[in-house]
Amino acid sequence: MSNQPPLPYGRHAIEQDDCDAVLEVLRGDWLTTGPIVGEFERALAKRCGAADAVSCINGTAALHLACLALGLDSDATAIVPAVTFLATANAPRMTGAEVVFADVDPESGLMEARHLEDAIARMLAAGRRPSVVLPVHLGGQCADLAAIAAVARRSGLAVIEDACHALGTVYRTSGGAPTAIGSCTHSDLTVFSFHPVKTITTGEGGAVTAREAALAQRLRQQRGHGMVRDGGAFEDHEAAFEGDLANPWYYEMPEIGFNYRISDINCALGLSQLRKLDRFAALRRALVERYDRRLAALAPLVRPVKRNADAIPVWHLYSVLIDFAAIGKTRGEVMRCLQDHRIGSQVHYIPVHRQPYYRRRYGALSLPGAEAYYARTLSLPLYIGMTAADVDRVVDRLADCIARPSAAGKAGRSLVTGAAG
Repeated sequence: MSNQPPLPYGRHAIEQDDCDAVLEVLRGDWLTTGPIVGEFERALAKRCGAADAVSCINGTAALHLACLALGLDSDATAIVPAVTFLATANAPRMTGAEVVFADVDPESGLMEARHLEDAIARMLAAGRRPSVVLPVHLGGQCADLAAIAAVARRSGLAVIEDACHALGTVYRTSGGAPTAIGSCTHSDLTVFSFHPVKTITTGEGGAVTAREAALAQRLRQQRGHGMVRDGGAFEDHEAAFEGDLANPWYYEMPEIGFNYRISDINCALGLSQLRKLDRFAALRRALVERYDRRLAALAPLVRPVKRNADAIPVWHLYSVLIDFAAIGKTRGEVMRCLQDHRIGSQVHYIPVHRQPYYRRRYGALSLPGAEAYYARTLSLPLYIGMTAADVDRVVDRLADCIARPSAAGKAGRSLVTGAAG
């Protein structure tokens, strides 16, 4: 067992100004549903170039709110890429909607327009019509969002971007200026997560940016039990409320909602962290560039996932594709070997269509791109606080872990060790 400090696959970065921001709220008048929530939402919307942003308790709640805001119910069907976290599929199911899984590119793990077209065709052949698609920005990079949106619009689908990995990422469309993920330029709603391993954190939290004010209003209403306090929000009121509309205690619940509200404590941390997004993004990109240079000596046995040339990612994950058959070891063996050196790793993700719940509901499904990506992917440590020396340590130990006890394996180790610089 190594005596070096552990390198988890991801972790938060909390600095003194973050602590000061939280302490200021703790000493103030509002701990929850106060002014800092609104301040964080306005700052996030401005950063993304969105019309509005609505915060909530976590990324899963944000996905659920987005589905509710679009009115998904048991008559709706959502198309979800198979390579994503469970919540992307679970959120539409929580509204009663059905889910159809789309395949992904085997080299990037991203759903592309062709995969969406295939999923739509499968549905139409079965006599069903989709309602919404949830493209996932995996690891921080996005696929061709404009192309996906064009297919969606032709087919009458709404678009919810799952950007839980991609705050700060921008992309270019043909002949266009860089567009920020979260602007909803090619979608109706965009969902973010502020879990501790994400680029910025609120401790735990999420948010949805909205293309239209009416959608933002729906998000806020569903976030707070379905209640409204504005007496002019609806033309028709129940007789029981007619005399109360102008009174300070007034509220009504036209439909049931959820308690997904986030605290001022969380938003104070998020607001402090949001101010550092550019610095955090630059640090992550520098670490990714170091990984790319060092891992070049291990190709083709180990290589980064395919990059989208039109995206400028803020990297959440550093995922590689490993030819486990060629190295003669299983992924589990490689992960346990890294763990022996106190290096964490993770798999993002087991394709959701393979989960027991979805297999029981929809049966076995063949999605070769998703299966091929899953069979080879491994996420290596990437977080603020890592150094170039930490990256070198990960690559050197990975080289040891994948090497066979042969002359070729020893030569591979020598090449990698000599690649630093």
